[in-house]
Amino acid sequence: MPSSTGFDYTPFPETMSSHHANPHALLNAATRSLIDRVHRAGRPPMAAMTPEQAREFYDIGSPMLDLQPAPPVDRVEDITLPARDGFAMPARLYAPQSAKPVPLLLYIHGGGFTVGSLTTHDVLCRQLSRLGHCAVVSLAYRLAPEHRFPQAVHDSWDALNWLHQNGQTFGLDTTRLAVGGDSAGGTLAAVCALLGRDAGLPLRLQLLFYPGTLAKQNTASHHTFADGFMLDKQTVDWFFAHYIDHADRDDWRFAPMNAPDHSGLPPAWIGLAECDPLVDEGVQYADTLRMAGVPVDLEIYKGVIHGFITMGRAIPDALRAHADAGRALKLAFES
Repeated sequence: MPSSTGFDYTPFPETMSSHHANPHALLNAATRSLIDRVHRAGRPPMAAMTPEQAREFYDIGSPMLDLQPAPPVDRVEDITLPARDGFAMPARLYAPQSAKPVPLLLYIHGGGFTVGSLTTHDVLCRQLSRLGHCAVVSLAYRLAPEHRFPQAVHDSWDALNWLHQNGQTFGLDTTRLAVGGDSAGGTLAAVCALLGRDAGLPLRLQLLFYPGTLAKQNTASHHTFADGFMLDKQTVDWFFAHYIDHADRDDWRFAPMNAPDHSGLPPAWIGLAECDPLVDEGVQYADTLRMAGVPVDLEIYKGVIHGFITMGRAIPDALRAHADAGRALKLAFES
């Protein structure tokens, strides 16, 4: 149904996540095949690894599921961005050839605040640059457990703020700026949108792929998809134990749903996976933003799992999500 903001908004049917007799039947053929192959390969759970082992496993395994060869981009450049404590944060700039300054998306990768890198999200950032007709800066923020909450928040905000003030040195149009991320990176992007509003830093869009938004993982979808859908409860608990103390879990910088006010935020494009423990909190955040008067474009991709957008070789729906997100960026930057 049309929302008050002019975007089409379709509420997520509760029966699909919380009362489905056999949730595995919701999986589409490509996703089911991937899960079967991973199961047969005896993929070790991250919770059985050290963070260092998990990072290496993810860095090697993730690109194998993504598009090959990587889509070409005119300009790919490794750069560093300064954090408030002087640390030089590694980042990667992707940009099309252009005689004029191009708009910019700061992209914050997922990985439970513990794993993930410029490598694991290289293809996605290339796609967003190509399809969004924009530059993308992918940020390697500092990871837990070596750097616990709120370090990832500080790094993400420092990068966004620095790019806003200095991005023109890279040939970027800092008057057209967006922030985005997936999973934990989606959480950080949503938090940056809130921080940006409060600091008077204008953003054209917050691009959120299946963000975590709640302090506690107690929604119906967290129970329905707790096991057998790649991101299981054991892994979620392992991530958060490394990242944050229980006493801090209600902080809105971890759970952006807890922010006292969501009005005045930039428009949101939210892409969710149907068979994902995080799907319900993604829908709840879309509802919260919409009720605060924020324009929301919500897409729920049927039959796919958490993490699917970096699995384009295995799950074709990833390409549709890339195209949808790229279109949202292009429209936001043209407005």
